[in-house]
Amino acid sequence: MSFDLGALQAAVAAHGRVTRVVIAAIRGSSPREVGAAMLVWGEGQSGTIGGGALEFEAAEEARKQTQKSRLTSHALGPDLGQCCGGSVTLLSETYESVDLAHLDTETVLRPVSPEAAPAPPLAMKRLMARLRAQGQRPEPQLMEHWMLEPVHKPQIDLWIWGAGHVGRALVEVLAPLPDLSITWVDTAPTRFPAHIPPAVTKLPATNPVLLLRHAPVNAQHLVLTYSHELDLALCHALLLHGFSFAGLIGSATKWARFRSRLAALGHGPAEIARITCPIGTPALGKHPQMIAVGVAAELLARAADNEMKEERRA
Repeated sequence: MSFDLGALQAAVAAHGRVTRVVIAAIRGSSPREVGAAMLVWGEGQSGTIGGGALEFEAAEEARKQTQKSRLTSHALGPDLGQCCGGSVTLLSETYESVDLAHLDTETVLRPVSPEAAPAPPLAMKRLMARLRAQGQRPEPQLMEHWMLEPVHKPQIDLWIWGAGHVGRALVEVLAPLPDLSITWVDTAPTRFPAHIPPAVTKLPATNPVLLLRHAPVNAQHLVLTYSHELDLALCHALLLHGFSFAGLIGSATKWARFRSRLAALGHGPAEIARITCPIGTPALGKHPQMIAVGVAAELLARAADNEMKEERRA
């Protein structure tokens, strides 16, 4: 989890004074992890810290809060009607437009209680220096009344090729996921819906294949255009360009034909096998939302597997 500066800026612009509530520390079990946060204002809220009763009470208290920063501890037991058995420390901070100018764009490090020392703890300084030297981002953490959070930046570039029914369903399902930076491509502006989620970049192009040069070589791709010929051209171009994942919508028959045609274009069996087809979980059904749910699950499982491998290497 990370500090979503963009969401906070948008909320402050829309509602004025906003209180950000973040899970700063956990003991035992908890419905959400350290760094999970929600934004609360007079008539509404966004995001979630989980826990039902915990979130309800925290939101009510946030609306009454008068101090800039407040740390509170909550036992997740009978008092809240929950059975997690752990406890959480919540950090509630109020923000107005004047406060946003002082926030760093890489990490947000600040004292969060009157008991905090004037300078960050030495252990935190050493941690940040080590991670900076290794090119890594810190995990959200509370240390000696100082809170550290990395500023949110999507870590995964996902290109969705096609704005038909399945493409639209995929964007609806995937756009809320915080780690995805989605680029959405089709052949004309009229093929896109009127409303595009703010985190999604729309790119209409008469020849979408020409846009592929702008995609990072480690991006993920979902190919599901209205045209089999365009799908094939994109698969051919992807194999030449490079990718971390490429998925193609279609049946076993379509993929057998594509494998044959890609081989005729000069691609070897191992290269062609890097493309996943069909995508998602066919057993769920063929309705666009069913396909989208299956694809989302596949991408999330892949991300979790990659994260586990990274942890093992570390």
